[in-house]
Amino acid sequence: MAIRAEEVKKLRSRTGQGMMECKRALEEAGGDLDQAVEVLRKKGLATAEKRASRSTAEGRVQSYIHHNGKVGVLIEVNCETDFVARNEQFQQFLSDLCLHICAASPTAVTREDVAQDLVETERRIAREQMADQKKPDNIIDKIVEGKLNKWYSHIVLLEQPFVKDEDRTIQDLLKDTIVQIGENIVIKRFVRFEVGETDTD
Repeated sequence: MAIRAEEVKKLRSRTGQGMMECKRALEEAGGDLDQAVEVLRKKGLATAEKRASRSTAEGRVQSYIHHNGKVGVLIEVNCETDFVARNEQFQQFLSDLCLHICAASPTAVTREDVAQDLVETERRIAREQMADQKKPDNIIDKIVEGKLNKWYSHIVLLEQPFVKDEDRTIQDLLKDTIVQIGENIVIKRFVRFEVGETDTD
């Protein structure tokens, strides 16, 4: 089928991919824009996974202070070259991350970064909530894991829905940026400060 230039432009504006890649994705998706986005995402995921083993010795530290002066974010994001670290798109990615962290208050970059005692406490609470349910143990285990997954999606940065586009997670945003920039990128660490917080908050 013939793919119209307007459709290619729409897809390009949504994904940031090249014109020819967008045209091929639309052809593969039979002209369906949403399906073409998925086609590009799948290809992007494979590309991002190939780049995941590359060393990321460069990068930037970015800061953000909310307009009310009561919330601040400091983040380190690594990439492969200083050239990319100075790239406008990379810097926009950092700005988006800072804004997201300010709004969504994650506590860790990945699941592995969450303190194990917190995970065990959450698992125990979820299991206690099921105590009066007359269900087989294997079903309860699945429900508990489902509750834990939902909890992770609230506190883990990479699993949170992106505040500017809740159909995508931060992991999706990261992978799309890796594909567009052409280098491996790693969100190393962040700190979020809020006036009035204590160490136990």
